[in-house]
Formats: sequence, structure tokens, C-alpha cells
Amino acid sequence: MHIKLFLLSLLMCFLSSAAHADKALLKKSLATYFPNEKIEILNETPFLGLYEVVVGGQLFYVDERANYFFSGNIFDLNTEKNITEERLREIKDSKRVDINSLPLELAIKQVKGNGKRKLAIFSDPNCGYCKRLEKELVNVSDVTIYTLLYPILNGSKEVAKTIWCSDDRLEAWNNFMLNSIKPIGRNCKTPTDALLQIGKKHGFNSTPTIIFADGTIVPGMISAETIEKKLNVPTN
Repeated sequence: MHIKLFLLSLLMCFLSSAAHADKALLKKSLATYFPNEKIEILNETPFLGLYEVVVGGQLFYVDERANYFFSGNIFDLNTEKNITEERLREIKDSKRVDINSLPLELAIKQVKGNGKRKLAIFSDPNCGYCKRLEKELVNVSDVTIYTLLYPILNGSKEVAKTIWCSDDRLEAWNNFMLNSIKPIGRNCKTPTDALLQIGKKHGFNSTPTIIFADGTIVPGMISAETIEKKLNVPTN
């Protein structure tokens, strides 16, 4: 009963006129509340006169005039479905990236054990969480790791260039990330600009960003145990 009363109170708060909101104006109004964030999705919903808003991977609801803001789950009491949860799942699936669509030929490749499993990582050499991730990867076996240099932090481009231009890129990468040994490289052409464009196209705005073989994207540092679980998810 408390859920019904909750939904009834939402209905009273959010129902507005039958006129549809101007999405451009609504988006502009919302931007004032999220000045440093990208509004990824803004769609009208079929219930309560609400619009769904996705910012930073989080789903919220707002009325057509941006007077009311709601964060939480909406349930369909007739079907007993969590509408918000289903929508989040749809959004997550739509953001999957085919690992084979990435320019893996521009990656620093490391084959461990049989190398049958694979993952790709957009990584910044000056990123502390990237270094912590590398230490976790030491404990992961039977995997091929494609490291795509993604120097988005200040001063990282030069370090990335030196690593890429080293005689042994993998050794230079591991030495720097695991042992803080500065690489020795020469001048050469790097794929940095191309990788930055690709990462931005996919909306990768932090490092590390991990792409698994099933297409799921995981931003941030995760443990070796979590990596193992994700690597064992079926790709079909």
C-alpha cells in the first residue's frame, strides 16, 4: 500500500499540462543544474508526464518544466516490473563496444598464458588508478591485454610518446607502470591523436576504461577477482 501512496504523491507532484515540453529548452534548463556534466539522454516517458534524464550513467526523472527532480525507481504495479531498472539495462546494453571494432593494431599487446581471453584498456601513464589496475592484472592469467594509450592528464602525452617510441613498448609500459622506471624513447610517429578521437567518440572521459570481450565497458580500477569474473562472461 505504501508504494501506491508513494506513486500517487508523485502523480500529484509531476502531472502538468498536456502540452509537450520543448526538449531543447528543457535540456538548456537542466544544463544549469549539471554545469560540468554531459546530458547523455533526455527522453519523454509514457508515464506521469515525466522525462528521463541520464547524466554520468545515472538515470533521473524531471517534469517538463524542470521544476521537479526525482531520483529513484518507478514500478509498474500491474506487471510488478521495475521500469527504471529495465531502462537502465537497456541503456547499458546500447553502450556496449565491440572490442574488435577498436584499433587493436595501435595497442601495446601483452599475451599471458594461452591468451584466449581478451580485454582492451584505455590507459593514461600518469593515472594512479591505471597503475593500481596494472598491479591487479599481474594476477590475471590466460588473457591477451590490449593497452591503448589515452593520455588525457596534463603532461601525459610526452610520457605516452616515449613509451610508444621505445624499442620494447611492452617492457617500457610495464617498467613505468609497475616500477616507476622512466622510459627511454626516441622521436617517432604515435597513434595518440587517433586514440584520443576514438575514445572521445565513445564517451570515455576517465582512465582506466576497460572493454571486455562481451562488449561491456567498465570505467575505473577493479580488482583481479572482478576482472576474472568479467573475462569469463560468455560473449554470445
